Amino acid sequence: MDGQTIVNALILGIVEGLTEFIPVSSTGHILLLGHFLGFDSTGKTFEVLIQLGAILAILSVYFGRLWTLLITLPSDPSSRRFVAGILIAFLPAAVIGVLLHSFIKEVLFETPALICTTLLLGGIVLLWIDRLPLKPRYTNVMDYPLSLCLKIGFCQCLAMVPGVSRSGATIAGALLMGTDKRSAAEFSFFLAMPTMAGAFAYDLYKNRDVLSMDDAMLIGIGFVASFISGVFVVKGLLDFVSKHGFAPFAWWRIFVGIAGFAGLYFLG
Repeated sequence: MDGQTIVNALILGIVEGLTEFIPVSSTGHILLLGHFLGFDSTGKTFEVLIQLGAILAILSVYFGRLWTLLITLPSDPSSRRFVAGILIAFLPAAVIGVLLHSFIKEVLFETPALICTTLLLGGIVLLWIDRLPLKPRYTNVMDYPLSLCLKIGFCQCLAMVPGVSRSGATIAGALLMGTDKRSAAEFSFFLAMPTMAGAFAYDLYKNRDVLSMDDAMLIGIGFVASFISGVFVVKGLLDFVSKHGFAPFAWWRIFVGIAGFAGLYFLG
């Protein structure tokens, strides 16, 4: 394993942490960037497993709130409803992710032009939603009905296609179903925990026999980088979204999609 490969793993880990919780598709970014860097991980496991760093970033920032949920779970109906809502929202992605795992990793992850297309289309959709005169009915994630949580969970399944964005799909779906921007982003944070933890565990299990020590080292580097960069994003994203909406992320998606197509045309 040469020094350039280590540097590439570090760069991709930083990009993962910076983009995991914003609606721009972290997977799309690191797959495209990895394509142009010539980075090829065993079974595309690196791109999935480094998400554990982003999971820990949420846990570190939201530890106090998670602890409060845990200790109030037996006595507080709203805490139980919220936890149930997160688990219900997680179920569709868990089922579909297992059923389509091979197709996602072997076909969708290997199609850069598809990623550029979904980045562009997702940016256009986000711009459209950001400009709609929506009137939110739900402004607190603790008050989301279980039926709404399930619908958001089905929206998350769109992110099985790289470039769509897990957070983008859940936030956009939530906004169209009556939530405000801040609570939609916050629900996406919480939903990310079981979703990414499940993806990490299942992908590690599926590839346990093909990973080498070099793979483990690269994943470790990417994990640490994604954790550090992810902490900064989680701390500031809710306030940013409340003030600026999602238009900046939409324009970034469009820019990256166009740049990706240009790179594929000129560089292959």
